[in-house]
Amino acid sequence: MFLTNLSQVLARHDDLLIASSPLLVNMPQDNFADHLQQISVADEITFYDTQYDAHLFRDISVKNNAIFHCQYQSKTLHDLVIMTFPKSKKELTFTLSMLSENLSENARILVVGENKSGIKSMSKLTQDYHNTLDKIDTARHCVLYELTLKQLPTFNLEDWFQYYDLTIEGEQCVIAALPGVFSQGGLDKGTKVLFEHLPKNLSGHVLDFGTGAGVIATYLAKTNQHITIDLADVSALALASAEKTLKINKLSGNLIATNSLSSISEQYDHVVTNPPFHQGTKTHYAATESFLAGIHKHIKSHGTLTVVANSFLKYQPIMASYFKKVSTAAIKHGFAVYSALK
Repeated sequence: MFLTNLSQVLARHDDLLIASSPLLVNMPQDNFADHLQQISVADEITFYDTQYDAHLFRDISVKNNAIFHCQYQSKTLHDLVIMTFPKSKKELTFTLSMLSENLSENARILVVGENKSGIKSMSKLTQDYHNTLDKIDTARHCVLYELTLKQLPTFNLEDWFQYYDLTIEGEQCVIAALPGVFSQGGLDKGTKVLFEHLPKNLSGHVLDFGTGAGVIATYLAKTNQHITIDLADVSALALASAEKTLKINKLSGNLIATNSLSSISEQYDHVVTNPPFHQGTKTHYAATESFLAGIHKHIKSHGTLTVVANSFLKYQPIMASYFKKVSTAAIKHGFAVYSALK
């Protein structure tokens, strides 16, 4: 049975895992569910993920009771919640607030995370949320906490959006982002460099891959009247943010939940991306490299791919293997913009 370090720490405390209606939130992609089912008295175990790759794994392994959404909504009251410490500290309190309405009386919450994830700040982060907080274990370079929650205000998703204004090349945009979404607080340096070197006068079908809060898609839609645009991301929180951003700016687009290219089926005239290269707290290039090696299949003849990335990442040779022409449009502030023609 394959268990990640996080799950191994949990498995050391089977007495804490006994519950009638457990909820597993953004847990690792391993066999912890099998372990839990072996010791559990529960009729069913519910899985909630905000990452589409994890949801696909859950969908294969547990078949049902696997939920992918920006907000957990259920009539079930859970007596046990097990969750991983999120990569964004703001996402921790967001998740606890969201789940508070689905907890039975005296429900136990277990939060497990790697030492380097920031979990050691658990007490400070949750001081306005927890009634009790106990450090249960430290092992496998991980920490396990148990907590119970105070009576919290009614959760309203709208209250958790953070808004900011952008003026890009004279074009005004309003961006909305939920906790944990890339560039929640403002425009990142890479996208800023990208905006200075975007292809002009686009037309046809455009894909914004790794859309985040929808910043790139919003600008493209505002400055190119003759495009239809798809916005793809692995995160339910990102897709909800992008949807809100489009609505605020009175734009429309098609939202796609995807793990790399798993849900991409259309043919595009142009693809523009600031692809993620972090997964949790780790630098992770495989997803982007897989995307670069496969996206050419979804670009029409004479279509283009525009990518911004940290200049140390060796993406240009991968692109050159699949496109007839690849050029470096800019190298600035540690970022490179690559343009490819099919």
